Formats: sequence, structure tokens, C-alpha cells
Amino acid sequence: MVRLILLSLLLLVSLLGIFRAPTYRLWHTAILVTEFPWIFILVTIGLLLLGIKYQNYLHAGTLLGIVALVIFMLPVVRAYVISSRLDKDLNAAFGPVTTKDKNSGLAFNAMQMITGIGATQLPYYSIIYDKGGLTLDFYKAQKQGKQPCVIVVHGGSWAGGDSRQLPELNTVLATKGYNVASINYRLAPEHKSPAAVADLKVAIEYLKLHADELQIDTDRFVLLGRSAGAQITLVAAYTFHDSAIKGTISFYGPADMVWGYSLPANLLVFDSRKVMVDYLGGTYKEVPQQYYNSSAIEFVTNDAPPTLMIHGPLDPLVAYEHSIRLSARLNQNKIPHYVLSLPWGTHACDYTLNGPGGQLSTYSVLHFLRSVCK
Repeated sequence: MVRLILLSLLLLVSLLGIFRAPTYRLWHTAILVTEFPWIFILVTIGLLLLGIKYQNYLHAGTLLGIVALVIFMLPVVRAYVISSRLDKDLNAAFGPVTTKDKNSGLAFNAMQMITGIGATQLPYYSIIYDKGGLTLDFYKAQKQGKQPCVIVVHGGSWAGGDSRQLPELNTVLATKGYNVASINYRLAPEHKSPAAVADLKVAIEYLKLHADELQIDTDRFVLLGRSAGAQITLVAAYTFHDSAIKGTISFYGPADMVWGYSLPANLLVFDSRKVMVDYLGGTYKEVPQQYYNSSAIEFVTNDAPPTLMIHGPLDPLVAYEHSIRLSARLNQNKIPHYVLSLPWGTHACDYTLNGPGGQLSTYSVLHFLRSVCK
């Protein structure tokens, strides 16, 4: 009976890999289910094997366990399918990279979920980049000479988070020869949009001014943002009109704030309208121009930089349609872009670089950087 109950619970949990999480806490569980699937696979197999010893409720429990096991394995299987065509898709979107610059290894390796990538955390140092005391964490490229710089902007609903958020990718990028500047910015509700975008501009100016000591190639910047940070980087990339910005990367970012306000997230998961009101200073009816000005989709022109988007349809906080709508606008303006669509992907699908979403997104980011910074 215990085995039957446990397998029934595992089946229910597995459904978070094919349906959007209905509550905030279950969203956190969905990250575990989809990015650490090997744990749930092993537990399910273990309970299935117990059926050899215990005969009670054997058939019912086994059937439930097999269904749960199949669902838990879906992110792994789908990751291999995406991996098989990823190079071709990225080459078509951004142009091929040379054999010398090409990613080594597979875009996805199931064993890495268990063994990890084995990367040693690189040291970084904090720099005050503006008069108000805002700081950035600088990871020096592990390559001689002036190198491109990736500016990372954290998420946190524009009201939280900091430059130390999900730092593992920063180390990977620095190891591959890119300077990384992970910045802090002024937060809502004390500071309204476009304060954060202005802070990003100040950070770019600081990095250019100190390029010699930091060994930065001032002709090659790439902006990378997660969630709220992606909204900031997308608006910056499309409105700064800076030829030094060679590309922008959006991890599950809101690109159309007007549309997003009209179709808010499930309140049991996330009060997206309140977050927008705090960031923009009012409802859409009260400050419509603020919503327009913060919608990156409205500023796409034929000189916009190449764009990589990483998103999943199971995201309960920032609708996947944001990236689809932005992709359509980029298509209209013939801007090189690609949406890495992760069918199992929820918000924070890159929480671990070793999960299916983490491996595929890291591979795509590296390919994108080598294409736009070559």
C-alpha cells in the first residue's frame, strides 16, 4: 500500500513536466522535476523494483510507476532530440562558426546531469560603476588580450535579486574567453522604469572608459538578461543604437509589457500586474506610455542586434508567448534570431547548468557569442 501511495504521488509530481505549475510552491517543484529528472527517475525505478518483493497492489502500483517514469524521462529524451538539430538551427539563424571556435562535445549529455561539468568557480571582484554606489561583479576572461564583454542583468521582478544570481554561467563564459560584468541596478518600487535601463547604460559607459585596465574589446559587447533583467537588456539593445552591442540574450524575458498586462499570470503563482505597477508606476490605464516604453517589441528596427531567446511553454511567471511575439517582430525586420524552445521549460529553466535546460541553453549561448563576436 505504501508503494502504491508513493508511486501515485510521483505520478502527480511528474505532471509538472507537461503542465504549467498551478501554484508558486509547485513552480519550485517543477524546476526540480525538469532540471533534476535523474533523481526522480532513480526513485521511481527503485519503487518499481520493490514490486518484485511486495505483491500487494503490484499491478496498480507498477502501472502508475511506469507512467510516471515515462513522464520523468521526457525532458531527457526531448533534450537529445533538440541537441541533434541544435547546431544546424543555430548555424541557420546566426551563421556557422569555424571549426576552431565550434563548441566541443554534445549539446546535451545525460551523464552530465549526475557528474556535473566540473568547472571551478572563478574569482571575481566588485567594482563601483556609478556615483550612486551601484556595483558590478567582474569576471576576467581567461584569455590574453582584449576580449569581448558579456553584461549580465539579473532577474527578480525588478524589485529583488542581485549580481550574484546564478553565477555558474559567468564562470563558464570567462573560462571560454569572455569578460563578464554582472551588474546591480536600482530596484522597484523605489525606482521606476527606466531607471534600470539607464543604469545599464552607465555600466556600459564605465566598462568602455576602463577598457584598457579591464582588457575589454569595446567593439564587442553582448547583453544577457534573465526574466526582469531580460526586459531591461532587450529594451537597451533595441534603443541604445550602439554598434558595440553585437547581440542580446533573453532568458524567459517579458518583451511586450502592454500585452503582458492584459493577460496576467495565474495569481496563485505570481501577481504579475502588481509587479508591473510597482516597476512602471501605475496600471496600464494610468500610465500607458510607461508600458509602451518598456516593451522591447515596440523598438525593433532593421538595425536591431541579433537576438537569442531561451524560453519554455510551461513558464507560469512570464508567458512563453512573449518570446514568440518578439520572434515574429524580429522576423518582420529580418533580424537574425533564434528561440531555443524547451517543451518542458519552466521559469528559471537554467537553474542548474547540468540539467537539460541548463546544458542546452549554455551550448546555445556559447554558439551565439562565437557567431556575433567573431
